[in-house]
Amino acid sequence: MKNITRRTALLGLGGAMGWGLSGLTSANLPVYSGTRRLPQPEGPQILNDASGLSPTRVNKHLIVSTDANDALIEEIRTELKAAKSEGRPLNVGAARHSMGAQAIPRNGTAITFDNGQLEIDSSKKTYQVHAGARWSQIIASLDPQGWSPAVMQSNHDFGVAATYSVNAHGWPVPFGPMGATVRSLRMILPSGDLVTCSPTQNTDLFNHAMGGYGLIGVIIDMEVVMVPNTRLEPTFETMDAESFSQAFDAAIKDPAITMAYGRLNVERESFFTKALMIAYRETDDQDDLPPASGSGWMSHVASRLYRAQLGNETFKAFRWWNETVAGPSLGSGPATRNSLINEPVITLDDRNPDRTDILHEYFVGFDKFDEFLKICRQVIPASYQEFLNVTLRYIAQDDQSTLSYATVPRIAAVMSFSQELTARAEADMARMTQELIGRISAIGGAYYLPYRPHATVEQLANTYKNHGSFVRAKRELDPDLVLRNNLWDSYLEKL
Repeated sequence: MKNITRRTALLGLGGAMGWGLSGLTSANLPVYSGTRRLPQPEGPQILNDASGLSPTRVNKHLIVSTDANDALIEEIRTELKAAKSEGRPLNVGAARHSMGAQAIPRNGTAITFDNGQLEIDSSKKTYQVHAGARWSQIIASLDPQGWSPAVMQSNHDFGVAATYSVNAHGWPVPFGPMGATVRSLRMILPSGDLVTCSPTQNTDLFNHAMGGYGLIGVIIDMEVVMVPNTRLEPTFETMDAESFSQAFDAAIKDPAITMAYGRLNVERESFFTKALMIAYRETDDQDDLPPASGSGWMSHVASRLYRAQLGNETFKAFRWWNETVAGPSLGSGPATRNSLINEPVITLDDRNPDRTDILHEYFVGFDKFDEFLKICRQVIPASYQEFLNVTLRYIAQDDQSTLSYATVPRIAAVMSFSQELTARAEADMARMTQELIGRISAIGGAYYLPYRPHATVEQLANTYKNHGSFVRAKRELDPDLVLRNNLWDSYLEKL
């Protein structure tokens, strides 16, 4: 069996053709007002996130690797008490892959959890895991025992409690956000009390913390659902973009399909007019599954092909041909579930010091997808931004999280832009983001909170209807507002 990953399955022959792949740099741009590179402060007291645009001064940064036991609980209680007495905020993170300082306490105590402790309970089909364990560590522990995470983020670099705290999702179907697969958790409240929360115990706390961005309490460990690791084989189907929602809905309802996602073409002149759906089914042969593979060299070549789209409409068209024609015919084949999800962020990392990758994510009902396409066609190509990719995923209805973005079953559109590190690019991104949020919200859609803080306070309030319940609970649990970050400071505190 071939050892392939999700990215190599769509690579095909791109790297073998000898293309010269290079991105744009600031040397290609005239230095008008607003085009100079934005300053990037650095230093031991400065924390940033994946955007590179959130340099934030903290009072101290602690990396905590203590096991999830009494010592860790006392360590967190001590830091909470000190932060409260000093009038400083505290927040816990892992990879800090948000893009608007959502996991950084301004002038406060930043704690990074870093521990891979995990214990499998095969009889319950769950695993007990330290809050700071990365998904790569979870896969490494589950895979030899024949198990796989039921839901995780699409890259394996992030912490498990962080995934729950941003209510992130993946692309296995027919699941909702990862939080729906959490059986229970232990959490220290701002008061110092240790509580156990689940869908049936301290339910309100559980629902507030799911997608609560660490503002409700400090999670210590979690019990999470796992599923069998299996060998899967993909099928590829191309279609007009307007046909995607119906085809995707049918795929989600097919019990034989366990993983599925889609893509849209990104050339400006034909933007979002064509769609590709990839669906994975179990093969007949489920014996002797190989160990979960890493990305391998082909994913790194795929990264160069991905980057070659920057400022190059011809290459955008070539990549679409590669994904829909060459990749399926040359690079497809069976792969294990764990190999498909065992992808690091760095495979698509932009090493250009003058640009940064910015993500958007929008959630729309299946019946609103065609309207969503029209909005995007009108707004995105008219912007100054370089659009590189969109991945379409399924999100089951989420009735648990207080700040739910999936009040009905929805299609998630994960968008990737390459943005100059300049004032003009940041201003254009803010303008475009607000227009997209406003128009998508008007058709009943939602936007995702972990990305650039360009939405208005009113847009957050209009999108997340239960924000009032969350804010009231937060203020009651944390009257001194010890657990804070930029999401609270810039938005929720004002509601």
